[in-house]
Amino acid sequence: MTTPSVSNPPAPTLPETGSGLPLAAGVWPIDPAHSGVYFQVRHLGLTNVRGRFDLFNGTLTIGETLADAAIDATIDMASVNTNQPDRDAHLRSTDFFDVEHHPTMHYRSLSITESEDGYQVAGELTINATTQPVSLAVEFNGVDVHPADGRTRAGFAATTEIRRSDYGIDFNMPLGAGKLALGDKIKIELDLQFIAP
Repeated sequence: MTTPSVSNPPAPTLPETGSGLPLAAGVWPIDPAHSGVYFQVRHLGLTNVRGRFDLFNGTLTIGETLADAAIDATIDMASVNTNQPDRDAHLRSTDFFDVEHHPTMHYRSLSITESEDGYQVAGELTINATTQPVSLAVEFNGVDVHPADGRTRAGFAATTEIRRSDYGIDFNMPLGAGKLALGDKIKIELDLQFIAP
């Protein structure tokens, strides 16, 4: 009795666009089911409190050159999730995100350049109606075909760090002799999967 051989689907072949990424030109929407927006902040200088945003959307636009590439993303601030309902409710309040008046956070790239380890994205992040420059260090994880729908996906990992005080979020910062009850620096990690147009 012979066992039928099982072959993996062939790796996707995509045209080189001159952008430094082997991605087809067009608008690649984010796949939220296979992406994540995470953050962490120090509490009392002792431990990291970690959280995520559950609802977000965005696009990666690929053009003929890297100068034509662009990223645009919007995050639903009410979807904050630190696995502690009371804390999440407080984060939605006027002490922090004030989601009633500022329901979303928005990021748009201004330029994308190659770096030694991947790519550097310079852009603007808007929180609470305040916009500040924010750069992302981006690693390209490659492309593959999703077996469920046969569509090509591209994966990226990105990191950055911001100060919440730059966006007017300064609740519970001073504590004693220069210590912070809740840290000012927020570390952000992104796992992003985009779907080919």
